[in-house]
Amino acid sequence: MPAKSKAQQKAAGAALAAKRGDKNKSELKGASKSTEESMSEKELHDMASTQRKGKPEHKSKTGAGRRPPRDQATRFRRSTGRRTSSPGGCAS
Repeated sequence: MPAKSKAQQKAAGAALAAKRGDKNKSELKGASKSTEESMSEKELHDMASTQRKGKPEHKSKTGAGRRPPRDQATRFRRSTGRRTSSPGGCAS
């Protein structure tokens, strides 16, 4: 799978170097450390060989993978297990 950002590509490159033995695993931090443990050498190679041109520095946080924010009443119900009262004053 190709990298979606420059940061992912760089992390995959560092993880690939550690997996091949060119770099110590103890030098890895953050995303490169978890990526090295969870992906095969072929998957890391595919991600690290992605061209950086046209890629954002970091993956966008908006879009398909993100849920819309909850309103205050929904947060209250989930945290307390109670329903809020309706505008008429009766709980429903």
